Amino acid sequence: MSIISFIPARGGSKSIPLKNIKLFCGKPLIYWTLKSLQNSIVDKIVVATDSELIKTVVKGFNFSKIEIYDRKSENAKDDSSTESVMLEYIKQSELLDSDTFMLAQATSPFTQTNNFNEGLKIFEEYDSVLSCTVDKRFLWKEDGFALNYDINNRPRRQDFKGNLIENGAFYINSVGGVKSNRNRISGNIGIYNMRDYTSIEIDERLDWVMAEFIMKKFVLAMDRDFSKIKIFLSDVDGVLTDGCMYYLESGDEFKKFSTHDGMGFRLLQQMGIKSGIITSEDMQLNRRRAQKLKLDFDFHGIKDKLKEVQNLCKTEEISLDNIAYIGDDVNCLELLSNVGISACPSNAVQKIKEIPGIIQLENRGGGGAVREFIQLFLK
Repeated sequence: MSIISFIPARGGSKSIPLKNIKLFCGKPLIYWTLKSLQNSIVDKIVVATDSELIKTVVKGFNFSKIEIYDRKSENAKDDSSTESVMLEYIKQSELLDSDTFMLAQATSPFTQTNNFNEGLKIFEEYDSVLSCTVDKRFLWKEDGFALNYDINNRPRRQDFKGNLIENGAFYINSVGGVKSNRNRISGNIGIYNMRDYTSIEIDERLDWVMAEFIMKKFVLAMDRDFSKIKIFLSDVDGVLTDGCMYYLESGDEFKKFSTHDGMGFRLLQQMGIKSGIITSEDMQLNRRRAQKLKLDFDFHGIKDKLKEVQNLCKTEEISLDNIAYIGDDVNCLELLSNVGISACPSNAVQKIKEIPGIIQLENRGGGGAVREFIQLFLK
């Protein structure tokens, strides 16, 4: 028996034109679902599209499991159901009724490989499976009737079990089940429960903004192999400081550093990870801060940060993949684009935030951004 994953990717989206290949966190939206499926136990991934442009983009990923299916125009209209194109494909294919058919959606980019694999494991005990999340909102009908709680005995949120809602990530059935019921799910249905943020489907422009934030915060930030990092490096101005220059009446300059960041460096050292700073400026202030923190490395007045770190890698007999770096401005661009794990504070310039895969932190420079990054290592 084979496991087939089926992804409808229509080119005629009205709310967000060509949204399936619109850049989402630096990659076409459909890439994220396809990447997770490529690494899963699925045998074949079928992308059903009516768009030549989508076909070209998908082929460019060079994923070995992908097969492109040219869906018929009558099943690619605004009012066409997903089931119509599923059945269209099944009818012309040579699939067995016993084969597993998993509908996955490009508009649910949060779905990870383990989610698909675990859902397929549950399917072994049910006729079909769908993914859900728990929703703890209180629901009402238009006639003023509460659907899911007693208004005279309002539960506290922490005591409220909530309701399961479909998050649209995937639906699993047998080929025979889809054919006989003409439905993505049927029979004895199992539930695969996912994290609450996965319920956001990207159908409107506001969804897109919210989903990118969630992707960067909860998925990309954690989808890193932190165990490979041997050296942690940070920029200074705008990262360890707030980026401002403060002057006294005497003309003396001072900067504001966060003690939380300092403790973060100490925690890294306790983990056996070497740490340091690398800055294009050459100031005694920065040198004194590095000395107080007892950093392993402090590079000052560095104009080509990437080259300097490449030389460090040779000395330490490691690669750039073993380096983590946090920076905020264009002089950090090359280094951030080449290290194993990169991050930027919330005050970073837009060009830095657009680096594919970079972790965008919530805190600003000088306000605990470095510690926030380090916390990911501790987790």
